[in-house]
Amino acid sequence: MPEICRFDGISVVIFWDDHNPPHFHADYAEYAIEIDIRTLDARQGRLPQRQRRRLLRWAREHQSELMDAWEAVSTGNTPIKIAPPSR
Repeated sequence: MPEICRFDGISVVIFWDDHNPPHFHADYAEYAIEIDIRTLDARQGRLPQRQRRRLLRWAREHQSELMDAWEAVSTGNTPIKIAPPSR
């Protein structure tokens, strides 16, 4: 499971050979969420509101890079890391 980015205690990963639709997973402390890359809707799980807002703001800024990472992992390649949000 390649870690794509880490910021503010949030780890963003995409699993090798994961199922469609394109999505990423994010973990924060004991919380976990799965986000659809195309719509940025939560598919399952949850994060505290503050971390969720921060994660979704970052995901909107990097949506095309997230899709590139999904495609790379889906074809067995290693995705590039995505920059964390600036403060």
